[in-house]
Amino acid sequence: MLKRLAQTAGFAGLLAALLLTLLQSLWVTPLILQAESYESAAPTATHSHAEGASAHAHDEDAWAPEDGLQRSLFTGLSNLVVAVGFALMLAGLYSLRAPGHSWQGLLWGLAGFASFNLAPAAGLPPELPGSAAADLLLRQAWWIGTAAATAGGLALLAFARQWWLRLLGLPLLAIPHLLGAPQPEVHESLAPAALGQQFIYASLLSNALFWAALGLASAWLFSRGQRASRAGK
Repeated sequence: MLKRLAQTAGFAGLLAALLLTLLQSLWVTPLILQAESYESAAPTATHSHAEGASAHAHDEDAWAPEDGLQRSLFTGLSNLVVAVGFALMLAGLYSLRAPGHSWQGLLWGLAGFASFNLAPAAGLPPELPGSAAADLLLRQAWWIGTAAATAGGLALLAFARQWWLRLLGLPLLAIPHLLGAPQPEVHESLAPAALGQQFIYASLLSNALFWAALGLASAWLFSRGQRASRAGK
């Protein structure tokens, strides 16, 4: 069982990470580079925002991967780590409730996208460099709470047998957004607003395709491993 879970997570994570890295290289990274050009052209390296917002301080001596191949390589490696982790999560869920068909992995993938990308982005959309932001710890806490509440709410709606448990899933989905995400006192960005909108759409669509690929690949590999295990008995 553990071997099958590891193989499913490894291969599915690798395929999904390659897709995400390709999408980011073609679509997302160019937008980040444009935003960084606005950031570099700012009069000072440190931007002071209103009280409650975080100050973005930039250390010119801090190491960062160079644009091009090095940046793509480090992005790909980080994507691989994240993808394998999410694939392990899906494979573990499959061991509790195995998908009857490979296409059902798409539904699991879309649920993952809704939990970890779409719902958090409703309050904290993806931001370009040079954007004002609230305190990092507050944003992280809200993001984690939103992801957990969304995953729990979707699970209750999809799998709960009692009607009252299913109804409980609806307020779970809504609570993080009723509380509201932490926001800076003043919303400002060095990059144009149109560029910020493009970045939001590009990030969300890239992650949606990533999760779709991860769900389909993991479900197919898990089902294939199950059939091989049964045939070997």
